[in-house]
Amino acid sequence: MVKTYDIVLIGAGIMSATLATLLHELNPKLRICIFEKLSEPALESSNAFNNAGTGHSGFCELNYTTINNGLVDISKAVDVNKAFLQSKQFWAYLVSINAIKPDFIHKIPHISFVSGTEDIFVLEKRFEALKNHFLFNDIEFSNSLSEIKNWAPLLIDGVDTRKKFAATRMLRGTDVDFGNLTRQLINYVSTFADIIYNADVKKIRKFGQVWELIIDKEWVVCKKIFVGAGGAALPLLQESGIKEINGYGGFPVSGQWLICKNKKVIEKHNAKVYGKASVGSPPMSVPHLDTRIINGEKYLIFGPYAGFSTKFLKNGNYFDLFKSINFRNIGVMLRAGLTNFGLTKYLIGEIIKTKSSKFKVLLSYFPNAKKEDWQLLTAGQRVQIIKEKNGDAVIEFGTEVVGAND
Repeated sequence: MVKTYDIVLIGAGIMSATLATLLHELNPKLRICIFEKLSEPALESSNAFNNAGTGHSGFCELNYTTINNGLVDISKAVDVNKAFLQSKQFWAYLVSINAIKPDFIHKIPHISFVSGTEDIFVLEKRFEALKNHFLFNDIEFSNSLSEIKNWAPLLIDGVDTRKKFAATRMLRGTDVDFGNLTRQLINYVSTFADIIYNADVKKIRKFGQVWELIIDKEWVVCKKIFVGAGGAALPLLQESGIKEINGYGGFPVSGQWLICKNKKVIEKHNAKVYGKASVGSPPMSVPHLDTRIINGEKYLIFGPYAGFSTKFLKNGNYFDLFKSINFRNIGVMLRAGLTNFGLTKYLIGEIIKTKSSKFKVLLSYFPNAKKEDWQLLTAGQRVQIIKEKNGDAVIEFGTEVVGAND
């Protein structure tokens, strides 16, 4: 028997869970189904240990502002903040109708932390620009070691007091356990939609006004499809045959965290502290010392450290990258590889780092850290977009919506 739906969503992560919820709130009559390749929701990028969990607000991420000729552009930070406020409004509505509980989000201050005259100058310029916008008008700046120590003692204990440091702080920052949120949303979605696990989508093809999917050996027909499958989105969109995916490639980047095992150390820190990214590194690799609340338990995590794997998902296949290359994207992928030497050099440097050399990076944010208190944890897998842009082949580090022309 062929199953028929209005909308099929592929992947049981935060994207599909959110979209399914929105669709149902807008039209409760829609027949919705989510297919998930794994046995549970939120096992890939939505898993709390596979993402930063910042609830990005533009408060502390230095790469969300740029400075040119002394002028600071805060437009991206403002856009990011607005988007996150909309997310919080949506979640608050879902809490009000008892669809979810608010235990996935916690108030954690957001701090930007830099050292050296040049970076302190840039941070102060950023602070002055942000404080004049109503979304950031309670931001604080300090270059006092004693005040920064009061904000986050681990940053200052043990530093060379001859060096100069500065920080900004937003007390309204949050930590979001996206794994918890996703599972709650999926549980809510299950009250009005079908959710099928261990379902591997093999084929996607369009016939007239409908789409046909082969999941294992079953046929499914639907009017619309949303591919919210993280790194697996590229091969699934290629499989669908939509012309809009032509020219897109994917560059996989893996990650690791150092996670603290000493509860006494964990209790001394209560902030998300973001620093400055290394030259040539992707934005997802901005170093940060984070307080995280995961499944109700407090953690202290530092990283991420970038790596390389040809898998498109943490639970993927080492042939994922090679299978995604075809005559429609090989040109742009080769050109992107030739023109992104900084990223290539950075990734090679990260891959050959030992645990000891990774630990040395932590000491820049926590001078008194002890190696025996930390263990290395493999984080999530990301696939960065490779595409044509203004005549160049570029690697993009954001999220992009690719839609069929209908």
